[in-house]
Amino acid sequence: MTETTAGVAGDRAFLVRRVKVLSWLSLGWMTIEGVIGVVAGIAANSIALIGYGLDSTIAGIGSLVIIWRFTGSRVHSDAAERTAQKGVAVTFFLIAPYIGVEAVRRLLTGNEAEGTWVGVGLAAVSIMLMPYFGYAKRRIGNRLQSSATAGEGIQNLLCGYLSLAILVGLGANAAFGIWWADPLVALVVALAAIHGGIRTWRGKACFDAC
Repeated sequence: MTETTAGVAGDRAFLVRRVKVLSWLSLGWMTIEGVIGVVAGIAANSIALIGYGLDSTIAGIGSLVIIWRFTGSRVHSDAAERTAQKGVAVTFFLIAPYIGVEAVRRLLTGNEAEGTWVGVGLAAVSIMLMPYFGYAKRRIGNRLQSSATAGEGIQNLLCGYLSLAILVGLGANAAFGIWWADPLVALVVALAAIHGGIRTWRGKACFDAC
């Protein structure tokens, strides 16, 4: 092995270790976020917050897929990369149908959610954490030429954007009683998940050098 080859191998090993650590950390947070989101959403009758919690749980599955992808002999496997890419894409699609249908139903029937400051606080914390995970995984995915990793990073970024949408929607409902903000935000969750899933399935999750 030449010095250059050894350097490339060492750099890849470092990136693999880093993305696994990031995936474990994001998995931990999204598990907490998912549980609190669903429980608070049920208590407040908020489809947006329930969808947000379920989306966080499913995003955690995406983190598990990346951990699987870069464990053992799969680190250098193109087949494992393709499987992980499809697996991450599927996680985007799991939540969209229920959230989309329920959001439309509530918009049509005027089924109101209660204001929930727990959801507002949860979203505020997520806004600070998820962009860090997302951008870091996307950069590593680009360097590893791993669409699965970049796709999971996009999923984390999506969680950050959805956190902002949730914060606006729940805040408007809690502070001003604007009930339709909740199902409207839920629709944003569903549409964004479908878009991210399609890009990842097609292997278009990488940016820049990928």
